[in-house]
Amino acid sequence: MTRKKTKYVPVPSKSILPERDASRAPVLECINLGITLGGIKAVDNFNLTVGRTEIVGLIGPNGAGKTTVFNLLTKVYQPTTGTILLDGKDTHGMSTIQVNRAGIARTFQNIRLFKNLSVADNVKAAMNNEMHYNMLSAILRLPNYKREEIAAHRRTLKLLSIFDMQGVADVPAGSLPYGAQRRLEIVRALATNPSVLLLDEPAAGMNPSETAELMDSIRKVHEMFQIAIILIEHDMSLVMNICDGICVLNFGQVIAKGTPDEIQSNPAVIEAYLGRRKEEPKS
Repeated sequence: MTRKKTKYVPVPSKSILPERDASRAPVLECINLGITLGGIKAVDNFNLTVGRTEIVGLIGPNGAGKTTVFNLLTKVYQPTTGTILLDGKDTHGMSTIQVNRAGIARTFQNIRLFKNLSVADNVKAAMNNEMHYNMLSAILRLPNYKREEIAAHRRTLKLLSIFDMQGVADVPAGSLPYGAQRRLEIVRALATNPSVLLLDEPAAGMNPSETAELMDSIRKVHEMFQIAIILIEHDMSLVMNICDGICVLNFGQVIAKGTPDEIQSNPAVIEAYLGRRKEEPKS
């Protein structure tokens, strides 16, 4: 499926957002964000504004700081400098759990499933914010426990159906093929009801047909949930075909932001990926 080009418009915050999001406040704003690790500025002066239904690609060479940005957004790392606003609220001082409850969910480069648990139980584990029964109710199997467990199971099957995985709900997660485990991670992230979904190299290790299927699935998730998605990805075909806008990092700094068409022709981006051409000897 060919990517439909997104029209960007300026908004009062002096940023640009997709036209469809321009009438609403951004869901996420990173302002002069930075972190120093081991005396090195891993991320420096990172600025990004994300619309409420925008799909943003975060790209750059290996070691550019992309996953570090995700770790800052999810409070795996606390920023050394700068501000992160989620739905207009400063996330300063929040823990990883608190920022997840506030609306940011993520997947990881390396799959982090509970491999001995069933597929369904992996998804239900992300629904703890919605479960309100106590331990006594669970031990005694009281009505409120049964009611909430039934509702959670129904929602789990509905989420799994996005990827046609409801048929493997009772299968141990670790026995799934690699691509299916990747998809299960996305389902588990969606189970937390995020307003911003972070996907860290979702196509890593996938063959072209699996990548094409993943691309369709991400579009389906976006259409169904109408949430913002930020993805780190080295597969440029996926990035260029699915993202509204792209932010390019190099050595921890933003070197370019724009539409896929603008990024593909940006000299700074080409240099970051391909290196500076050697000057031809003068004749």
